[in-house]
Amino acid sequence: MPPPDIDPRLLRAFLAVADELHFTRAAARLFVAQQALSRDIRRLERELGAELFVRTTRQVGLTPEGERLLPYARQVLDAHAELVGAFSGAPARPLLVDLNSDGATAARVLERARELLPECELMARFESGLTWAAGEILAGRLDASFGRAAGLAPAVRGLSVHPVRYEPMALMLPVSHPLAAREAVTLAELAGETVYAGAGNERTREWTDLATLLFAEWGVTMAPPVPLAVGVAEFQRVMSKGGHPVLAVVDFPALPGTVLRPLVDPVPLSPLALVWRKGLNHPGVDALRSAADQLALAEGWMIRPPGSWLPEGDRSLMRNHS
Repeated sequence: MPPPDIDPRLLRAFLAVADELHFTRAAARLFVAQQALSRDIRRLERELGAELFVRTTRQVGLTPEGERLLPYARQVLDAHAELVGAFSGAPARPLLVDLNSDGATAARVLERARELLPECELMARFESGLTWAAGEILAGRLDASFGRAAGLAPAVRGLSVHPVRYEPMALMLPVSHPLAAREAVTLAELAGETVYAGAGNERTREWTDLATLLFAEWGVTMAPPVPLAVGVAEFQRVMSKGGHPVLAVVDFPALPGTVLRPLVDPVPLSPLALVWRKGLNHPGVDALRSAADQLALAEGWMIRPPGSWLPEGDRSLMRNHS
């Protein structure tokens, strides 16, 4: 039997219900009657020979088959939209780009991409961590993000990865801290210190995992979890209560009352990559990749300092995707 020729309308119905997990809200989003939406879902299930949703009187959830269909449905509709746009002259839809935080490397890449593709809207988001953003990308609620991709397995299998920069790490210190007087802090000087690196924050698990490897090698204690802070002011308030140094990267904007000092001897690196959903075809992604490559070439972002520290898994991933 030949495979079913699936109407894109049925996939749009499926995605609306998968996103909302509520038939009434999904129908309102698509501007259709709920009965029509339910009929389309039943038709799609018949054509695929699989139940896609678990329905009860209280909630709607995806079945394993529905979870399996989700990335394929998004890829098909992305390609369909690109095809229609190519022949209609309509501009590409806005691309949602997560920067994790403002003012760092990812923000510079986005700024350059906007210069390369001014006719396309590249919208910044701030999801605070690639672990969280990766799930949003795979669910279709974000298009691209930046971060340490080696910490995302197995989710990384559903993502395309483009290396951007080996970011040197730094330490954000309260101005009263003894190490704040240094121009740079050696890893040997950091031994015995307690340093905050996002412990307990599931959104930034890839960063905490990298810090755990570094701290174990140099005798640094991981600071305990703190409440999740959203926004610069809240982050500063929570960090000041603990008084611990914060692991960061050299381009991270220093907060009031703190100084940023590079870590050296050796220089520990944070491998930054651009990630997006496999199968996503969008001119904004091409612009981001080009922007990253231009900046990397101009500023040596992909050149590792001699003797620098980087785990083997991160080296392999960045090398294999270069």
